[in-house]
Amino acid sequence: MAVDESLNEKYRSALDQVSGVTERRMMGGVCFMVNGHMLGGAHREKDGTGYFMFRVGKDNADLADRIGGGEVMKQGGRIMSGLYFVKADDCPHALFEKWASLALSHALSLPPK
Repeated sequence: MAVDESLNEKYRSALDQVSGVTERRMMGGVCFMVNGHMLGGAHREKDGTGYFMFRVGKDNADLADRIGGGEVMKQGGRIMSGLYFVKADDCPHALFEKWASLALSHALSLPPK
């Protein structure tokens, strides 16, 4: 995985009015955090495919499924409940905003770290 600044900029733009947002390099890309909780991130695979990752929480799986366009994250064959990948090429602005809003809502529901 590699850092992709154009994908990161989309995240930054969506979060520019949110206080407490920080960035951290992890999981092969950049992760965006609010109040110490991960919202998600962006990266580009070696084959050139870009992905957004959103942490929406296990309790929001039904909402995530209704938004559509995402796949539950799998790492090492293990399903990572509450984390979703959305292909950047299949994620127009309106869809990105829905995913980012759900991830932000989840992060803000947690006590600050």
